[in-house]
Parts: sequence; C-alpha cells; structure tokens
Amino acid sequence: MQMMNKNGFSRCGENYINRLRKEGRYSTAHVYKNALYSFGRYCGTLNVSFKQVTKERLRRYGQYLYECGLKPNTISTYMRMLRSIYNRGVEAGSAPYVPRLFHDVYTGVDVRQKKALSAGELHKLLYEDPKSERLRRTQIIAALMFQFCGMSFADLAHLEKSALDQSVLRYNRIKTKTPMSVEVLDTARGMINQLWSNQEPIPDCPDYLFDILCNNKKRKDERAYREYQSALRNFNNRLKDLARVLRLKSPVSSYTLRHSWATTAKYRGVPIEMISESLGHKSIKTTQIYLTYIIHSGFISGYQNRYGDNLKPPTNVYHRMTA
Repeated sequence: MQMMNKNGFSRCGENYINRLRKEGRYSTAHVYKNALYSFGRYCGTLNVSFKQVTKERLRRYGQYLYECGLKPNTISTYMRMLRSIYNRGVEAGSAPYVPRLFHDVYTGVDVRQKKALSAGELHKLLYEDPKSERLRRTQIIAALMFQFCGMSFADLAHLEKSALDQSVLRYNRIKTKTPMSVEVLDTARGMINQLWSNQEPIPDCPDYLFDILCNNKKRKDERAYREYQSALRNFNNRLKDLARVLRLKSPVSSYTLRHSWATTAKYRGVPIEMISESLGHKSIKTTQIYLTYIIHSGFISGYQNRYGDNLKPPTNVYHRMTA
C-alpha cells in the first residue's frame, strides 16, 4: 500500500475533508471527496503531489471530464474544489504560489444548462395520472415542492409536524437556517392528507411531517446524512421513472421543481426580490443565476406564447419570519 505524502496535495485535501466532517458539513465534504478522487484517478495515483498540479495537467483534466460527458457546472465544481485545496496548501507553506494556475480551466457557472421545465411538461409531470401508486406518491411530493414555492427536497424531508400550524408552514431552511413561512392552499392540504393516509406511523421517530426519513430528528451525524442522501437518490430515480412514464423529453431532478417554480413566478411578473426571498436565498445573485437562462433564452416568452394566462400563478409566496 502506497504511503501518502503528509505534505502532498491529496493529504491536504483529505485533511480538509476530515475537518468538514467533524464540523458536520457532510455534503460539502462529499463534493470535495468526489473531486479529489476523480483527479487522483486521472493522475494515476491517489497520492497526488503539489508538483503534479500544473496548468497543463489541469487543462487536460478539464478536457478529459468534458469528454467523459460531465456537464460544465460539474466540471466547474471539481475545479473550484481542487483550487481550494491547492490554496490551502499555499497558505500552509506546502505548495508554491503559481500565478493564474487555474486560469485556463472553467470555474464559472453555465447558465445555459436549462433546469426548468416548459409549462406543458411541468403540468404533465405534476398532474397527469401515472397509473401507478408508487409513482403517484412521488408525483404528490413533487407537486407539494412546487406548490410550496420551489421548496427543496431537503427542507420537505426534514419538515416536522410542529411546522404545520393550521394553514401555514413555519420552518428553518436546512441549508441556510433562514426562517421561512408558506401558506398551505387547499390543494396542498389535500395532497398532505393523501400522503398521511398512505404512510405508516414510525413509533421511534414521530417528529417528521412525512415518512421520507426515519432517523432521530436531533441526530446530526454522518449516518443521518447518508440516510438523507439515500432518500434523495430514491426520489430522483422515481422522478425520472415518472417522467419516463409520462413521456417527458426533458431531464428531471428535485432541482427541476425549484427552478420551474422560479420560472413560473418570473413569468407571472413576481419581482426578482420576492422570488429570491421565497426561495430562501441569502443573496439575490443566486436567484439571478437561476433566472439568467430563462430571461435571455426566450424561455419566458415561450410560456406566454403557448399558454397565455392558463398557467396558474403562484399565489402562496413565502415570507421570511420577522418575529
């Protein structure tokens, strides 16, 4: 077994990943781990030295990822993780400072990657009968995420029963801890009741609103993170099955619902500041990235030209809790 250089690039990355795990930042650690492992495989060793991190090797690695079929934003994420690791090595005195080392690789955000569905496909995904009880449950969850103003799957999965107060949901976002509230419309209440009628109680974990997760709400360890990741994979796989059964042409994931809600809100004339607040974004720049593609590609006009005013506006807009 090859010994890892204690001052090498790979060791520097592993040390930071371990630190992230100790801080409970398992999702971020997972992304760093994937990037480091991918680069190590490309270099032919999982013990990469700082000397091996050169402009030319990074450029060729980026081309390799592109040829493997990775999306530009995934490539950008990997490169930014590698850059962060290298910069930590420079700060620790383990690596030399190399001007513009990552200048020739892509580290931006590709807004051309369309993540929102057209109005027709969105309506089909959320409301057309899939003729399958298993897929119907997935469809209801997807429809709730959309009706709750593009709520993330993480937030929906972690909702507690105490969050539902008559016709209002009150909770804190998992990612940013931002306090949120959302009106629960009659249609959403009906969907919630449908899910409740088909879910079995979990005696040991009674706190969750839905039976997506079953771990102890107070547990924040890596096992809880892995359970959530498993639930997310299952949901995305079933969402893909639903799209296939309903003959959708566009790719779908849990993010599709969030982007589609933002697109619908923009089409209905909701100000970007309100969309940003509704999505729980801490920075309006994040929302602008969501909407850049649809504004510049004619995606919004496509909604107008094909569906006019037939698309129901999002009336239950989130508000941050001020009290």
